[in-house]
Amino acid sequence: MSEPHTATSSGSGLHTVLGAGGVIARELSLQLARDGQRIRQVARHPVAVQPGDELKAADLLDARATADAVAGSAVVYLVAGLPYRAAVWQAQWPRVMQNTIDACRRHGARLVFFDNVYAYGQVGGAMTEDTPFNPCSRKGEVRAAIASTLLGAMQRGELQALIARAADFYGPGARLSLLQAVFFARLRAGKAPQWLGNPDLAHTFTFTPDAGRALALLGQSPAAFGQSWHLPTAQTLDGAAVTGRSLARTLCAIAGQPARLQVAPPWLLHAMGWFVPVLRENREMMYQYQQDYRFHSDKMEQAFGLQPTPYGEGLLQTWRSGR
Repeated sequence: MSEPHTATSSGSGLHTVLGAGGVIARELSLQLARDGQRIRQVARHPVAVQPGDELKAADLLDARATADAVAGSAVVYLVAGLPYRAAVWQAQWPRVMQNTIDACRRHGARLVFFDNVYAYGQVGGAMTEDTPFNPCSRKGEVRAAIASTLLGAMQRGELQALIARAADFYGPGARLSLLQAVFFARLRAGKAPQWLGNPDLAHTFTFTPDAGRALALLGQSPAAFGQSWHLPTAQTLDGAAVTGRSLARTLCAIAGQPARLQVAPPWLLHAMGWFVPVLRENREMMYQYQQDYRFHSDKMEQAFGLQPTPYGEGLLQTWRSGR
């Protein structure tokens, strides 16, 4: 095991959150505030997470507005979430990434990019930081392209940056997560939870408070830059690989309801997509539910001495939050 990194607080440095308002931005901001950092929230309509937050309205599709939003920052976190539609991602993500790179380069700010695993495509074994890009979806092609743009800028020495990836995530306030749609919302309505694909295959999920804490730690750790990191994610539930079935069983017990699970066939997914946008746009991502999905975060856990929140605790916190 490598020696743990230590976060170096930048004191008067400004930490700027691009894409404020989402659940990851909130968890990140809460941790930065606990660490005593100054925080600037940037969005089209930013809202403070803590009373002392600085607010800056900006459209990240506008290069000048993005540069103005980054000015004076020590560290910038790109945690923006665009509408979950492939066409929107294709049109807008390259502009957002280039505008952010240009702004950080111009103002000498370090960049933390919060990414997902879509660029990896179908992976036969564990997903690690060394997994090559091999996208098999339109959204994955976009994520591979923008990550490659950032990696190229890093390799050319244009800016200090890092990429932090999470698995599919869940947690308090994660209203757009898949588990919210197929588990939490249904159980709150007294309905059986549902699963897409094979419920007995491994499928790991990142707990959003873990993601926020880890992002803040990375942003305050100069030695972490120039690398890619997987955010802490638990691998097992009750001593075995976590699966859709085991997650449903655990959450049903937490909710005080009988253990049950409906497995949605492809035709039902198509029908549900008319009413649940995240499911409609998730069709091209169904490969993630037809094979094991093992997201490993050993590198960060060992380097920083972190442990992910166990699923039983994370599911309980999310259920009790009511969000």
